[in-house]
Amino acid sequence: MVWKRVAEKNEIPEGKGKEFIVDGKHVAIFNQNGYHGLDSICVHQDGSLAPGKLDGDVVECPLHFWHYNIKTGELLDYMKGVKMQTYKVEVKSDGLYVDV
Repeated sequence: MVWKRVAEKNEIPEGKGKEFIVDGKHVAIFNQNGYHGLDSICVHQDGSLAPGKLDGDVVECPLHFWHYNIKTGELLDYMKGVKMQTYKVEVKSDGLYVDV
């Protein structure tokens, strides 16, 4: 994997997420008790998870209300065994980096 700079350090407010396209991958980065990276596209109908409502470690897809754990990528309802790709995120002196 390779670390890629995606944003300024304060670009994502606490309790929010933002989507970035990194090497062709749609990655949502959430600022919730640290930074967490997750595939941004919901497995249900391809909606972006980045603008979804956060409740602790859970993001709710804004289209049809599916729920994912932002730390593990696990889908928490509807289907068992579905897990989104997660990505490590680091804050460095010149911005936010994601390991893709």
